[in-house]
Amino acid sequence: MAITPLNMNASISTAKICRKGLLVLIILFTAIQSFAQKQGDWHLEKMPVSLETDFALSALPPQLRPNATVYLLDPAKGYYIAHKGSNGFICFVTRTEWEWGEFRQDDAAAIAYDAEGARTIFPVSMDVAAMRATGKFTPLQIKNIVIDRIRKGVYKAPARTGISYMLAPVMRGYPGKPDHHDVLSMNMPHYMFYAPYITNTDIGNIPDGQADGPVVINPGAMWLGARKSPYGFIILPAAATLKAKIMSDNKALLKRLIDYKPYFKAQAGM
Repeated sequence: MAITPLNMNASISTAKICRKGLLVLIILFTAIQSFAQKQGDWHLEKMPVSLETDFALSALPPQLRPNATVYLLDPAKGYYIAHKGSNGFICFVTRTEWEWGEFRQDDAAAIAYDAEGARTIFPVSMDVAAMRATGKFTPLQIKNIVIDRIRKGVYKAPARTGISYMLAPVMRGYPGKPDHHDVLSMNMPHYMFYAPYITNTDIGNIPDGQADGPVVINPGAMWLGARKSPYGFIILPAAATLKAKIMSDNKALLKRLIDYKPYFKAQAGM
């Protein structure tokens, strides 16, 4: 059949309509995916205040707890000061690790910073929690915003050597790099020393680190590049005798956490 100009114009119009319809479907599908993700995943359950407070404080050595500042999470707003301390140390329970670009309900680890970490590292956790609480951002958007702010110098590396304590009896989080999305509960009290931009090679470790000695961890480097992410740490596990004491002293807290959410029970060997 010969294609007349009228038929050709009709075919072109039909093709344009199909393309527009396909574009609308793609946009709609993407919007539905984003909306479903935000509706189903972004809102966190509020931990009982006494449990969250005790869990957060367990990150610190006992002598630092009475005068430390405690931040608690309001899932609808973000972190707020529940107790104002005087020694420069802060503690909180992190619930979102931006580097992995996903929202989870079962990510929870107690962490504490000295004054320098509170000044330079904690603002990232504050902003991530606040963005998640609005329900207006996907995990990927939050990750990209943090990366962009790091590149622009909004978020800065610690200006001096300092320490982050993670001495709680249990932590639940990602044990690997950001391309591995397994989440585990671990009995792993440890110390973290600020080590911006360095790698395991710099401290003479094997490329991926080893569990029985100091190891460098910097998940953001996977997205920003080696020596470009300011939030690196040298991690040193607590000595066996100290770990045993931490586990013994915190039996009651550990039971409360497991009673609250069974996923706080550490996997065998962890």
